[in-house]
Amino acid sequence: MSPRPKPELAVSAAIFREGKVLLVRRACAPAKGLWTLPGGRVEVGETLVEAVQREVLEETRLAIDVIGLAGYRESILPEAVGDRGRHFVILPFATRWISGEVHLNDELDDSRWMAIDAVADLATTEGLIGILRQAERLHAIG
Repeated sequence: MSPRPKPELAVSAAIFREGKVLLVRRACAPAKGLWTLPGGRVEVGETLVEAVQREVLEETRLAIDVIGLAGYRESILPEAVGDRGRHFVILPFATRWISGEVHLNDELDDSRWMAIDAVADLATTEGLIGILRQAERLHAIG
């Protein structure tokens, strides 16, 4: 009997720099072609803050400072994609840029520093605007 699949925990980062937030476009399934936040799965033994800092560094080469949790999202896919699961609980964090310039890994094919109001014109992952607004509020007080 194979093990029963379980939800996977993931993190993402709304990275603010000079009044803009970084969006990235997914190059692979799931969410191929959609604009979203950099991030990925939490590894066993790492804290959520460590995970979001590691994922951002791996995907963009940016160093970030974590301000706080900006909500949550769930993604339940009809079926697993490759070695990924099909049910993800995603914890997005409000963060600020510390250093580095964007260099994308092969999971992403484009990036933009944008004003949040301009994001509405893009094809994004579900709920992204709401997460960005919450992250913006945290960034303003943090």
